[in-house]
Amino acid sequence: MTTKIILDTDPGIDDVFAILFAEAHPDIELKAITTVYGNVTIKDATHNALYLKQKYQLNADIVTGASKPLIRPPVGPTVVVHGEGGFGDVKVPAEVEGQADPRPAYQYIIDALKAEPGEITLVAIGPLTNLALALQADPTIVDLVKEVVIMGGAFGENDHRGNVTPFAEANIHDDPHAADIVLTASWPLVVIGLDVTEQSFFTREYLDQLRDDAGEVGQFIWDVSRYYLKFYIEKVGLEGCHVHDPSAIAYVINPALFTLREGPIRVVTDGVAEGMTIQKFDGRVYLHDEWMDKASQKVGVAVKDAELLALYRNSIIDYAARLK
Repeated sequence: MTTKIILDTDPGIDDVFAILFAEAHPDIELKAITTVYGNVTIKDATHNALYLKQKYQLNADIVTGASKPLIRPPVGPTVVVHGEGGFGDVKVPAEVEGQADPRPAYQYIIDALKAEPGEITLVAIGPLTNLALALQADPTIVDLVKEVVIMGGAFGENDHRGNVTPFAEANIHDDPHAADIVLTASWPLVVIGLDVTEQSFFTREYLDQLRDDAGEVGQFIWDVSRYYLKFYIEKVGLEGCHVHDPSAIAYVINPALFTLREGPIRVVTDGVAEGMTIQKFDGRVYLHDEWMDKASQKVGVAVKDAELLALYRNSIIDYAARLK
């Protein structure tokens, strides 16, 4: 059965991996790409999305979203990881075809959910500002969405706690106030965070093989990955990269790849632990409990990484064959 998704993203290198994965797999209908600041500025995020739409003839609408966090000062683009324009050493043409939808992303999300209640899954792989703005503008959307899948956060499982601070993951750290709104809302939500995304690796050999076996699409993925792998080798000490954003798409395609844990989630919004995600899962009653009245949500704590990597590889190879 096909799942309709709106992909909220800050395209970025691993966002490219995820966008092409969503477009490639026949079980996903990519209805829209809503953009948000994060890896790049909002201008570059929308421009990059329009470029991918043109390059691969995507049917998805492109919609411009938030340019800054709700409250905290902007952190700024992650140039060290994704390069000046977001695609590493690959330069996106200055002029691209098409235009973004005239609505702001939060309004597009509200309108889409109202038009197809219970049918659309929101997949957010960047800062959560657009989703928070949608909730603030129309809280009833919690009853209209099929599911919300978030790539973000870290809960200490498998010894993974943060990647931009000792205890915060980048997407959540970019807008912790928005994240707390989104993760405590009473809609069905799954968090695919560092606990599982850092358990899977696109090794140098994996990406080389994908380049060789997946035609132009594999070559493009390989090209944009060069800058990313250079960062991982020099700064992280890995001969490969973690499978962050594509893991959220993999969950939508096959939830059985992941083991989930349930319980309400809160986000630390200031101080030295700003952006830290904490899930209460013990069921105890406490005298002081800021989790108690919040919706129980699901967090990924284990992943079948070999199966995920095979799913990604096969999806991209099949997609490349269809494009010939």
